[in-house]
Amino acid sequence: MTTAGDIMHTGAECVGEQQTLADAARIMKERDVGALPICGENQKLLGILTDRDIVLKCVAEGRDPSTVTAGELAQGRPMVVEADEDVEQVLRVMEQHLVRRLPVINHPDHELVGMISEADIARGMPQERVAEFVTTICAE
Repeated sequence: MTTAGDIMHTGAECVGEQQTLADAARIMKERDVGALPICGENQKLLGILTDRDIVLKCVAEGRDPSTVTAGELAQGRPMVVEADEDVEQVLRVMEQHLVRRLPVINHPDHELVGMISEADIARGMPQERVAEFVTTICAE
């Protein structure tokens, strides 16, 4: 059985809820990623911040990324999977909620241990399943 832990990329770094979007953008550039988990006190996962969020919810609205915090854009309850979760279940969660990136946590500590992106799925799954996944995610 292939698990979330098998296909995730490790070393996911949180952006703190009080850090600015400019800080988040620098981290994204340094890490060459398009999204970061937003973490609050005790590394509690509050949401996911994407490069698109920074552009559409800050810059395009004329707000200043050096003053807007990541926590201001954290909305809703973030979807997560556990590292030992079967990868087919991971794909179902991503397809059902139309998410392209998914934080991976360990159990029972609920500590962030990695992230799964579309690229991780493409590398870790059979081509037919990847095609089905991409079709579902891009249909909206």
